[in-house]
Amino acid sequence: MAIKVEVFSTNSCPHCPAAIDAALKAKDKLGDAIDVEVLKIDESKENYQKAIDYQIMAVPTIVIDGDVVFVGAPSDFELIEKLESML
Repeated sequence: MAIKVEVFSTNSCPHCPAAIDAALKAKDKLGDAIDVEVLKIDESKENYQKAIDYQIMAVPTIVIDGDVVFVGAPSDFELIEKLESML
C-alpha cells in the first residue's frame, strides 16, 4: 500500500511552494510507493476541517500516513529520506 503524503498549504504562504515542490520531487523519485495530495486550506471547507482535525497550527505542514511529520518546508532530501525509511 502506498504511503499517503498530505501537504497542507495556503495560497498566501511564502514557504508553501517549497514544501509542495519537495513532495512532488519525492513522488518523481519514489513513484507509486507514495500518494501525494496538496490541500489548500484556504480553498475548501473540507481541507480546512482536515487541518483542524490534525491540529495543524501553521503551514506548510506535511502529514505522512496520518501523522504530522514536518512543520515548515523540508528539503527534498529530508522528505525523501524520511519516506524511504518508511518503505
